[in-house]
Amino acid sequence: MKRELMAVIEQIGREKGIDKGRVLAAVESALVTAAKKRYGHGENIQVDVDQETGEISIVSKKTIAETVTDARTEISLEEARQIDSDAEMGDEIGSLIDMEEFGRIAAQAAKQVICQKVREAEWEAVERDYSKRQGDLVHGVILGQERRNYLVEIGKTEALLPLQEQIPRETHRRGDRIRAYLLEVRRTPKDVQVILSRAHPQFVVKLFALEVPEVSEKIVEIKGVVREPGDRTKISVASRDKAVDPVGACVGIKGSRVQAIVRELRGEKIDIIPWTNDPRVFIGEALNPASIEKVGIDEEKKAALVVVADSQLSLAIGKNGQNVRLAAKLTGWKIDIISATEYEKEKLERDRDIKAALAEETAAHLGPDESSGQKAVEPEESDAANAGDSEKSSDEPAPTTETV
Repeated sequence: MKRELMAVIEQIGREKGIDKGRVLAAVESALVTAAKKRYGHGENIQVDVDQETGEISIVSKKTIAETVTDARTEISLEEARQIDSDAEMGDEIGSLIDMEEFGRIAAQAAKQVICQKVREAEWEAVERDYSKRQGDLVHGVILGQERRNYLVEIGKTEALLPLQEQIPRETHRRGDRIRAYLLEVRRTPKDVQVILSRAHPQFVVKLFALEVPEVSEKIVEIKGVVREPGDRTKISVASRDKAVDPVGACVGIKGSRVQAIVRELRGEKIDIIPWTNDPRVFIGEALNPASIEKVGIDEEKKAALVVVADSQLSLAIGKNGQNVRLAAKLTGWKIDIISATEYEKEKLERDRDIKAALAEETAAHLGPDESSGQKAVEPEESDAANAGDSEKSSDEPAPTTETV
């Protein structure tokens, strides 16, 4: 019996990844619960399980008192000396309890406590082990589906792939092997849940680190990544080694590296963009695959106006605005896109407005006669006019200027 108990305890510890001492503590707690169930909760019960031999001792301890007021915790000196002849007043004395006296109800209570304690120890082990791996790429096997959420076996525990963390339109069958991003380890009152994700942007980063040695070795750095799962991802990269082309390293020979990631993402398009400090160049690259003609920026508002050829306008904006939306998220700039024709039209209108404004400003600074179109005569012209008028009235003083 003793050997069988220890064998079971060791087996549970191996299967659940729990320390043997935790399982022994669970057994002791269960036996205390069973004893109190049988003899009353007021009893002072102590249980000890020998880790080497597996021997179990259950003792009910009572204090020797002159007058017994509570029989569950006190015992008279006379009764105590029947157990131990050397007992004295105030001492604590214990009497052994036989487990066979527990009964069916107490045994059932002990079983429930053992199961609960083992589960709690298992949850703590899962939380401890997988919290360290949070943010890593994990491999698992699909066990089934529950309310559109997939249950995935990863190691010694089951993880959850929620609907909102799945790639849209992607389906799995029982037994399928998948990769996923370990998003979170969540503690609930009932258990510990390991949450996986295939829709998170960091899932793509981890895939690149797996497929591209330069990324895993930190020669090529992934500066940013934005994603609309199932449709398109944009990722900006930079190299710490001038001899290494960051885009070429991520693409691979004939696209072998990036295509492996595209297959894992079920055909999701991936734009790999060289990162740069120049916002104009970076914004232009971020709108890939469209060709850009001009980029104007407002640094205070962090806004950009992008001009593209008429034929490139729909490509630059993307389906439902997806391309420009992802580019704005990747660069952190607000981006407006217009066609070259619209830009030239607006430019002409601006030029006309500027000319009209200048004309109004010029008219405002001129006098009332000048504004009516009359000409101001220069001093030389005034002198000539005075010479002509002197024949008529030589006695009148000649004015220095005259308006004709």
